[in-house]
Amino acid sequence: MVTVTEPIEPLVDGDSPRTSLDTAAARNLATTTKSVPQMQGITSRWLLRMLPWVQADGGVYRVNRRLSYTVGDGRVEFITTGAAVRVIPRELGELSLLRGFDDEAVLTALADRFVQREYRPGELLAESGEPADQVFLIAHGKVNTITRGKYGDEVVAGVLAGGDHFGDEVLADASSSWEFTVKAITPVTVLSLSRQAFEAMNGNAGGLRAHIQRQLASASRPSNTHGEAAVDVAAGHQGEQQLPQVFVDYDAAPREYELSVAQTVLRVHSRVSDLYNKPMNQTEQQLRLTVEELRERQEHEMVNSTEFGLLHNADLPNRLHSRTGPPTPDDFDELLAVVWKDPSFFLAHPRTIAAFGRECSKRGLYPGTTELLGHQVPAWRGVPVLPCNKIPMSETRTSSVLLMRTGEDNQGVIGLHQIGLPDEYQPGLNVRFMGIDDKAVISYLVSAYFSAAVMVPDALAILENVEIGRED
Repeated sequence: MVTVTEPIEPLVDGDSPRTSLDTAAARNLATTTKSVPQMQGITSRWLLRMLPWVQADGGVYRVNRRLSYTVGDGRVEFITTGAAVRVIPRELGELSLLRGFDDEAVLTALADRFVQREYRPGELLAESGEPADQVFLIAHGKVNTITRGKYGDEVVAGVLAGGDHFGDEVLADASSSWEFTVKAITPVTVLSLSRQAFEAMNGNAGGLRAHIQRQLASASRPSNTHGEAAVDVAAGHQGEQQLPQVFVDYDAAPREYELSVAQTVLRVHSRVSDLYNKPMNQTEQQLRLTVEELRERQEHEMVNSTEFGLLHNADLPNRLHSRTGPPTPDDFDELLAVVWKDPSFFLAHPRTIAAFGRECSKRGLYPGTTELLGHQVPAWRGVPVLPCNKIPMSETRTSSVLLMRTGEDNQGVIGLHQIGLPDEYQPGLNVRFMGIDDKAVISYLVSAYFSAAVMVPDALAILENVEIGRED
């Protein structure tokens, strides 16, 4: 009998028989070390950390101010159809002398008289000393306003961009002349209204002339440099001079800020909350992540809300434009010239801060740092520059930079909340049990109450439409 024996394969390195329990099997008896649930959307939320928070009892905070006579100059909006641009008639009410005029038919007829014009970079829209005979509305692009310095050199006094306007004093004075030169620095589209066209309109416009005269009378009342009703004070006199008798008048219709709310309903199955709580409590972790998301939304609203958000509540004279496009040290200095009384911090998108750093490097400048809440953060002129990804960036890669003074005692920007809420979980945030449905799902209502207030206009300034991706 012949016995056939199978050949024995030689052992390869690493394939030798095991002499102990392998790790894969051992893990069945081991307890895994776990982290708490992570969330990429959590940010530093510097705005919420840096704002002083003020208790708003009753859910409302009223900002009382001195009576102001200032007639603000607003931004004008347009309708674009192809290459044609037309001003929205009611937006003409943003011109100082037309503010408050609400005759729709007259405003529409006036809007129809504006003529569209195009200017190339370097062309002059107006020249100092020449007769001022037109009102200009800037629909697109940027222009420099240029004046003469003490020794005859040209000085850039400011930058105007889309939505701005100049020359509306032409509506009241036919004999005025331009006090500055206006030069296009980008391709510019404007709508202009000649004095002759306005006079023809004014003669048939009923109460338009009377309204302009009333606006002129209002603007001529005594006021200080901030537009507040003047208070006469005597100083430097000798003897028994008659002293002025005054009182400080208040704004009769102060603004009130109501607390806003961000809410969501957290749902947890009772079986999950009962059985799966070691080593971490499932309900607590669900609630922690929900609260983080609510706080992120809270900061977003405090920046972007059209009602109380900081981007929409800066006074128009405090909205600046970059001189060259990217955010430069010169632009940051312009912001400091507006909020010069104890500025607290800049707030900008992280990419805007990076663009500012590139501009500093081009000039051989090295911004310093400062310690803030245990962190080293960038600073300009000693003022912290803090990141906030809630500041929007447009599709064309433009964004904004905010500079603010904070604190109620400093007449700055403050956050508003109410503490002592029922079932309070954090200051201004509560978690309320809503019950268990017939599917054994437990529901919790999570609510955050908040708002923001600007005490006086010069507490907040914004550098608008800075170009992040532009390379000179």
